[in-house]
Amino acid sequence: MSILAIAGGVGGAKLAAGLAAVLPAGELTIAVNTGDDFEHMGLTICPDIDSVTYALAGMNNREKGWGVAGETWAFMDMAGKLGGETWFALGDRDLATHVLRTQALRGGQSLSAVVARMTAALGIGQRLVPMSDDPVRTIVSTDEGDLAFQDYFVRRQCAPVFRAIRFDGAERAQMAAGFAAALGDPGLEAIVFCPSNPILSIAPILSVPGVRDALMRRRVPAVALSPFIAGQAIKGPAAKIMGELGLGTTPGAVADQYAGLIDGLMVDRADAGALDGVLVCATDTLMRDPADQARLAREVLGFARKLAD
Repeated sequence: MSILAIAGGVGGAKLAAGLAAVLPAGELTIAVNTGDDFEHMGLTICPDIDSVTYALAGMNNREKGWGVAGETWAFMDMAGKLGGETWFALGDRDLATHVLRTQALRGGQSLSAVVARMTAALGIGQRLVPMSDDPVRTIVSTDEGDLAFQDYFVRRQCAPVFRAIRFDGAERAQMAAGFAAALGDPGLEAIVFCPSNPILSIAPILSVPGVRDALMRRRVPAVALSPFIAGQAIKGPAAKIMGELGLGTTPGAVADQYAGLIDGLMVDRADAGALDGVLVCATDTLMRDPADQARLAREVLGFARKLAD
């Protein structure tokens, strides 16, 4: 038996941690968005992979939703004094991750190998894989022109009006071997789309050749968890982006983003209601703490098993 979760950063990390907590070691593979990855200060930064890694290791900063709990900022303080860029915060403990990853990548290791080594070092018993070992970079088209993802998301705080999105390098990318293996696992029981931003976090994963086709051909139930409660994003710019694209933030709008890819949609009780073409399960989707994460993970898995019956 195995479960495949598809995730972005903050919301994805929360449900991924819940799934990891309730499933036996080795039964969960989490395929993570790398469209947010970028080079900064000479380092390769993988924000979503790091958010999921830290959450599974129990060392994430729950208040911020990113970074390491108990982080210190001596590096950033000194960088600022020396006139360096400070718009993207690199904590002192987090910095070790970036330095060691960059060193390994420049030494010829694949991103998958680096992730596997780091998760093992942190005692993570589930498998975390990038969507691809090849570079795919999310570019946001806005009313101010094209912006690299982190320029839009962090430097500009999502202020520009969102017009369109593209994923540079996707056409040349290949699925990471671990991701492909999870999709083709004969013991696969269910696929779970975590409550990540459908446009910014899930669409990059779907842009990798072969991913969408494999999901369309699935022989197991696939469930998505809506990132919205009563039309508002739990965290992040998803509601703003969906609104600026004219898509809306209803359960139906979320289901449309996953057309042909899911059999069920889990929504908050505030959004309960039937949809055409996809079964809906309503529950409390707000994950306040690890107990909520585990509860919701059990409910998602239970919903998937009902769909399989």
